[in-house]
Amino acid sequence: MRELALKYGCNPNQKPARVYMADGLALPFRVLSGAPGYINLLDALNAWQLVRALKAATGLPAAASFKHVSPAGAAVAVPMDSSLKRAYFVDDVPGLDDSPLAVAYARARGADRLCSFGDFIALSDPCDETTARIIGREVSDGVIAPGYSEAALAILAKKRKGSYAVLAMEAGYAPKPREARDVFGITLEQGYNDAEISESLLANIVTANSTLPAAAKRDLMVALITLKYTQSNSVCFVKDGQVIGNGAGQQSRVHCTRLAGSKADLWHLRQHEKALNLPFKEGTGRPEKDNAVDDYLSGRAGGSPDDWQALFTREPEPFTEAERQAWMRTLAGVSLGSDAFFPFPDSIDRAAESGVRYVAQPGGSVRDDLVIEACNRYGMVMAMTGLRLFHH
Repeated sequence: MRELALKYGCNPNQKPARVYMADGLALPFRVLSGAPGYINLLDALNAWQLVRALKAATGLPAAASFKHVSPAGAAVAVPMDSSLKRAYFVDDVPGLDDSPLAVAYARARGADRLCSFGDFIALSDPCDETTARIIGREVSDGVIAPGYSEAALAILAKKRKGSYAVLAMEAGYAPKPREARDVFGITLEQGYNDAEISESLLANIVTANSTLPAAAKRDLMVALITLKYTQSNSVCFVKDGQVIGNGAGQQSRVHCTRLAGSKADLWHLRQHEKALNLPFKEGTGRPEKDNAVDDYLSGRAGGSPDDWQALFTREPEPFTEAERQAWMRTLAGVSLGSDAFFPFPDSIDRAAESGVRYVAQPGGSVRDDLVIEACNRYGMVMAMTGLRLFHH
């Protein structure tokens, strides 16, 4: 297939729209089911690069949940405990522990379930039946993977009455060394960002604490690779091989950190016993549960009978500020990546509130010494990579 007509571009008034290869060659992906849109393809192609890089860097199956050209979640296959499975609503999935790819997607989707609603999914490995079953019951626009088992494709082809976009990516495809885009009728050209993210970037540790465990190195790789495909400015929090907070597209570095930190906090709070044991009525859908859990943890649920009678069998017990603070003190060992340098130590101060212990950032600010001093104050380990990761 050399060209694919699209319904419209970013918006319904932007017609005609199509996808094609400028050199006339065949597209490096096939549409197996459904009809992807313009935004779907932007998400799919960015997400595919992300999971391909995660797999190359870690050797583990990887998955990403993309929304509006930034990852809502990304993860590699690290086993989950029972509490996390319950928080992600996958504790009832048969054979989950036997499918590393399914675990990776459950992690990628589960960390920020509100932002992952209506996502485009990328998988580093051929989609198996277990992964397809998880995808099949979530609200999603499509998936891209290097292949699909017969059983997986049968499940996905039925999703959304056959309109769900299922793309098979040519695993060995490599782009040309230059890429171009048109803005306002003007063409911009640059070299393709082929910068390799590897553990060698973490060699320049500038803090007093220089102990960087293997798990932290893995998590910093996940953070940096995720940032490479996140709209800038961006800061990414990672724990146990998965993104737990991604602050994308902010104009201020500290606002990136605050956004990512608030998402990481909510991820941790969702695993509190009170959140896991909310008395939902039988038949309550996962999207409704997602919203209710977030409302409950932010103190918005249970205040009005109309709010809880529709969802709960009884009014939930309030989640107190003392309980919140006590639980948040148990969040530790978080890794943080930044796509550009920290101009002030305020981001480090905010990161410390969310359990950040390990930091990777390019360095190069005139206030690097103040940022290092802040890391030392909290006992953090910080590596300066020398590599900026802006993505627009």
